[in-house]
Amino acid sequence: MNLKYGRESLVNNLVRAGHLRTHPVIRAFMSVPRETFVLKEYRDYAYRDEPLPTGWGQTISAPHMVAIMTELLAPKKTDRVLEIGAGSGYQAAILSKLVREVLTVELDPRLAQLARTNLKAAGVTNVRVIAGDGWEGYPEEAPYDKIIVTCATPEFPPALPKQLKDGGIMLAPLGGSSVQMLTKAEKASGILKSRNEGKCVFVPLRRRDASEAPS
Repeated sequence: MNLKYGRESLVNNLVRAGHLRTHPVIRAFMSVPRETFVLKEYRDYAYRDEPLPTGWGQTISAPHMVAIMTELLAPKKTDRVLEIGAGSGYQAAILSKLVREVLTVELDPRLAQLARTNLKAAGVTNVRVIAGDGWEGYPEEAPYDKIIVTCATPEFPPALPKQLKDGGIMLAPLGGSSVQMLTKAEKASGILKSRNEGKCVFVPLRRRDASEAPS
C-alpha cells in the first residue's frame, strides 16, 4: 500500500464527511503517520477508517472518532492537555501538533511503553506518557486546559473536574460497556455544563483495583 496516498485519501474522506473541519486539525492528521501507531501486522490497514488492535485487549480508535474528539476539544497552541488512556499514542500524537504539551496516563505499563516507543519513532517531543491509574487523573501537574478520556466510563472520574481549569473543556465517552454517549463538558465558575455529542463505542476504562470501580 502507498501509505502517503492512503493518508491523503483518508483525510479527504474525513473532510468530506464533516469530521475534520479546521485547518490546524487537518494539518495534524496529514503530519502524523498512523502506521507508526498500529501493530506491524496491521500496517496495510493503517488508513482504513476503523479501529485496530494494539495488543493486550486494547484498540487504536477509528480515525473518524479521533477527528471528532480532537475537533470537539478545540485545542489551542497554549494548551496543556491531560489524556486518560494513552493506548498506542496516536491521539496524543495528533494533539501534540496542536497544543503546547500533552500528558497521557496509561494503566497498563506495556501499553505505556508502546506509546513511548511509537511517539519517539514519530518524532513527537511534547508528550509525556505516565504509567498510572487514569481514574485518578494526574494531580501532580494540574490544572489542565483540556482533559480527554479515550476509554468508556460510567461517569466523569470524580478527580478530573478538580484538575480542569475554569473555562476548560473535558471530553469522555460516558455509558456502559457496549455503547456510550460522547459527552463534552465545559467548566464555568467551578461548575461543569455538559452536552451529548453522539453515540460511540470505546473499550472500558480500567482501574488499578477493579473492585473499586463504580457499579
